[in-house]
Amino acid sequence: MTAAHYNVANVATEDGETMSLEFALSLAFGIGVVAGLRSLTAPAIVAWAAHVGWINLHSSPLSFMGSFWSVAIFTALALVEWVADQLPSTPSRTAPVGLSARILTGALTGACLALAAAAPLWAGALFGGIGGIAGAFAGHSARVGLVRVLHVRDLAIAIPEDCIAIGLGLLLVSRF
Repeated sequence: MTAAHYNVANVATEDGETMSLEFALSLAFGIGVVAGLRSLTAPAIVAWAAHVGWINLHSSPLSFMGSFWSVAIFTALALVEWVADQLPSTPSRTAPVGLSARILTGALTGACLALAAAAPLWAGALFGGIGGIAGAFAGHSARVGLVRVLHVRDLAIAIPEDCIAIGLGLLLVSRF
C-alpha cells in the first residue's frame, strides 16, 4: 500500500477496529523506548506477541517475527543481555555499537507494531528508531543519576529498569 491508502486520522486493524494513526505511531515510539532501555527485550516481547496472536503480522514482510525461531532466538538473546548488562565490562548503551543496536531493534519493533495497526511500515520504523535513541539516552541518564543520588550499587537500579522495560513492552503490545 502507498501512503495515499491510509486515512490520516485512523487506520483499520485486521479485525475491523480502528486505531488513530497517532496512537499507532505512539505505540511504535514506545516500543522503541523499550529497545532503548534493553535492546533485545523489545524484539523478544514483539516476537512473543506475534507468536501468541496479540498482534497480527500474518502476510506482512515482518511475519517471521511470530515464528518459533524468532521467539526462541530473541528470548535467548534478551536473557543473555540481562546478564551481560550487569557486568562492569559492558559498554554504555550510548556508545556507537549499543546505540546502533537500539536504533535497529527500535525500528524493527516499531515497524511491527505499525503493521499490526495497519499503519505504514516506514513510519513505524522511523518512530521506533527515534524511540530507541530517546530510550537509550533517557535510560542511561536516569540510571546513572539514580545510582549517584541514592548511593546504591548499579544492580539496584538495573533490575528495576529490566522490569520497567518488560512491563512497558507488554503494555504496548497488549493494546491491539
